[in-house]
Amino acid sequence: MDKNQIREVIAKRAAKELHDGDVVNLGIGLPTLVPNYLPKGINVTLQSENGLLGMGPEPEKGTEDINFTNAGGGFITYFPGASCFDSSMSFSIIRGGHVDVTILGALEVDEKGNLANWMIPGKKTPGMGGAMDLIVGAKRVVLAMEHTAKGAHKILSNCNLPLTAASQVDMIITEMGVMNISKDGIVLTEINPEFTVDQVQEATGAKLIISDNLIPMDI
Repeated sequence: MDKNQIREVIAKRAAKELHDGDVVNLGIGLPTLVPNYLPKGINVTLQSENGLLGMGPEPEKGTEDINFTNAGGGFITYFPGASCFDSSMSFSIIRGGHVDVTILGALEVDEKGNLANWMIPGKKTPGMGGAMDLIVGAKRVVLAMEHTAKGAHKILSNCNLPLTAASQVDMIITEMGVMNISKDGIVLTEINPEFTVDQVQEATGAKLIISDNLIPMDI
């Protein structure tokens, strides 16, 4: 699969984790593709931590409004009934447990549900942003991420990078499969038919628990 196919597979599968009426926060990058693949009849309210509830898709070229951007600085639109507010209100929504699902990317994740997604030591970073609050405040945390980074493991027994939050991740979705974090470790529940279990395990830096009810990835 090329890069675009990988991103499409991940975003399509992640979209199936959203339910009608959910309040959803999407991380920058790949997670922003998720709304493009929502099943018919499923309506969600997108929250942006810089102060918007009711976020819409990217605007058509030439119609951008400089007053409306997402947390990553990209231009957005908004749906009728949307509301804007300051960051303190936005984070009150997040910290108050009013976000049903957050879908984020990751630099590393481990079998304890620890997540590192904000910095690589020695490289410039603008800061953690809202990720720390989202991971702790959202009712459910789903990672939508490529399985490896240039062949290097991103799913590990223990994260090596500075953590964003500890023991908060519920599910990992990659181009190779779907994994749940359990008290015993990472459980592979769905597998992309293009890969074998051995290939998924080889691409993973932690020992996978293979579900007795392993099924083809729902894409």
